[in-house]
Amino acid sequence: MADDIKAKLDNYRTAPFDARFPNQNQTRNCWSNYLDYHRCQKALDAKGVDNAPCDWYKRVYKSICPVSWVNDHRAVFTTDRSVHTIGSDIFPTDSKMG
Repeated sequence: MADDIKAKLDNYRTAPFDARFPNQNQTRNCWSNYLDYHRCQKALDAKGVDNAPCDWYKRVYKSICPVSWVNDHRAVFTTDRSVHTIGSDIFPTDSKMG
């Protein structure tokens, strides 16, 4: 299985289609993959297992998310705010976009 994951990572070009997010707006896809990456790392670190499979989520969110959003996500994780209490202030709204 590890060989399959390594092969997928080696052949990775861009984020594949995700049926959970069929629309053009990929905001939730960005956030979901960012969270999945950190959850994966936390779970595998707790088990004492290599967390290389988590790199898949990182590559997906890095290809979908604008850098400014990733910086905003990182700011959330460095504050005391719970991920479950985060509102829509993480993503740009029409008023922030100009």
